Amino acid sequence: MARVRLSVAERREELLRAAIEQIEVRGVAAVRIADVAAALGVSNALVLYHFSTKEKLVAAAFAYAAEDDLARLRGLLGRRSTALRRLRAAVRWYAPTGQAKGWRLWIEGWAVALREPALRQVTRDLDTRWKASIADVIAEGVAAGEFACADPAGAALRLTALLDGLAVQLTSYPGSVPRARAREWVDDALARELGLDREALTGR
Repeated sequence: MARVRLSVAERREELLRAAIEQIEVRGVAAVRIADVAAALGVSNALVLYHFSTKEKLVAAAFAYAAEDDLARLRGLLGRRSTALRRLRAAVRWYAPTGQAKGWRLWIEGWAVALREPALRQVTRDLDTRWKASIADVIAEGVAAGEFACADPAGAALRLTALLDGLAVQLTSYPGSVPRARAREWVDDALARELGLDREALTGR
C-alpha cells in the first residue's frame, strides 16, 4: 500500500518519534539509522536526508522528547490553582513513581551526553528549564504566603536531584527501593523544602 505523502515537518516528526522508540528498545549506542528506517518502512537515504548523521538524529530525538516533557510540565504548572497544588502535581507526575514516561530514555541520554556535546546541550537545556519552572512556582507560593522557602532555586535543584536519583534506582535496579517508600521520600522532601507539615500536601 502506498505511503501517504507527508510534509517535511511531518516527516521529521515521524522520524523523531521512531528514533525515540528505537533508542528506548536498543539504547543509544546500539541504535542505527537502519533501525529507524526499518521501523517506518523507509530507506536509510530518507533518514539521512533529514538528519545527515546518527549523532544529529539522536540529538534531535532527545530535543523532541524534551519539548514534549516541558509542554506537559507547563500544562501542570499553568493550571488555575494554588502554587502548592500545581507544584505537587508537577513533582508527582515527574517522579519515577508517577506517570512520566521515558525514564530509561533519559538515563541513556545522560550517559551518552558525557561524550556527545550536542546531546549534552539538549539534556542541560531540559534540566535548566525544568529547574527554572519549579523555582518560579515556589517563588509564587512564597509571595502568596502559601509556604516559606528562602532559596527557591536551591529547593528546585535539590528536588530535581532527588527525583533524578530515584529514577536511576527504580529504573536501573527494579526493587531496590519500594515505590511506596520512594513516594514518601518525595513528599517528605517537598514538605521540607516548602516549610510545611507533611499533612499539608494532601490537606490543601
